[in-house]
Amino acid sequence: MRNLFGRSKPNEGFVFSRPLVLLQSDDWGRAGVRDREGYELLRAQGLRLGERPYDLYPLETADDVSAVASLLGRHRDSTGRPACMTINTCTANFDFAHMREEKFARMILLPLAQGLPGKWTRPGLLDAYRDGVEKGVFFPAAHGMSHCCPVAIENALADDSEHARLLKLLWDAETPYIHWRMPWVGYEYFNPERPKSGFLPLAQQREMIKRNCRNFTDLFDCAPVSACAPGFRSNRDTHRAWSENGIHVVQNGSGSGLRAPHRDEFGLLHLYRTIDFEPSHREIEISKYLEVAAVCLSRGIPLIVSVHSINFHSTLKDFRSATLVALDNLLTALESKYPELRYLNDADLYHMVNEGKTQSHTEKIKVNVDRRERTSHTARQETV
Repeated sequence: MRNLFGRSKPNEGFVFSRPLVLLQSDDWGRAGVRDREGYELLRAQGLRLGERPYDLYPLETADDVSAVASLLGRHRDSTGRPACMTINTCTANFDFAHMREEKFARMILLPLAQGLPGKWTRPGLLDAYRDGVEKGVFFPAAHGMSHCCPVAIENALADDSEHARLLKLLWDAETPYIHWRMPWVGYEYFNPERPKSGFLPLAQQREMIKRNCRNFTDLFDCAPVSACAPGFRSNRDTHRAWSENGIHVVQNGSGSGLRAPHRDEFGLLHLYRTIDFEPSHREIEISKYLEVAAVCLSRGIPLIVSVHSINFHSTLKDFRSATLVALDNLLTALESKYPELRYLNDADLYHMVNEGKTQSHTEKIKVNVDRRERTSHTARQETV
């Protein structure tokens, strides 16, 4: 709310003649605490879990995914199209079996398309993702491989410090990390601590993004069009590597305030989230979100709702039930208040900017360029 109603951040961007709503969700496919068995193993080792929601972050089940898909399918826009959620998917998990064989000396990844590692089991999960994509209620997008920074992991293991001991304790319970307890693991393209702190070099980012795109194609049988950097940590090198691998859309967090979509020097369309919808972390007040929506849509800027996958999990703790009720209420309120509302995904908005219409609809929607404000986007993106 402070970001939206405070002084506007300068930016030239695209505005639209219809109320547009997008849903963007992060961390799908990323394994956390291995359900009740892993949770109890960690507690037996003296780790006090339950202090924050991410102590209770496991991995969505096929039922969790199907429940979200069912809700989205019940909501329709002015054209009869269902609500669609961009699911930013991590394409690999830690290969605990092979890592254990090497006495946890290094991080090894197992592509999600090849299944889950170790004792992890989620029958029907990948099919549930693909079924939602087929029905048009999910739009898959790239979210890195493991979410954490490989250089940060290498540094911790090389130092053989308390950080290394914590990692190995978690890995023995088949849990990769718990980020709030160990922020030094960083984010995929960004290492927060020395040595080699900062964004990874261009060559390394290129190789990681190329590998991630291959994993994504194996998983969804299509190349990624949209990408969201883990932790929203990306820089010019990230954007260059994305553009070289066929990415057209960059998802950014809500921290930049109310910003219209715009293109960067590589032709990437940057989108900015407007609402942080996190029932697992805080009480949901629909009236406040509707106030934000009114400001956003009155300016012709898409309303982009951010919701992390943990909100739909149900194994260690049932976050799913309350989230589905809250999301149902929010979408119902938006549909009632904005009869001409359109539900889009990231690729739809990209095509709309280029052609004035989505790939699946011939109806034209007017797109204007708002030139009232100007600034350097790249400088903002490289600030962490």
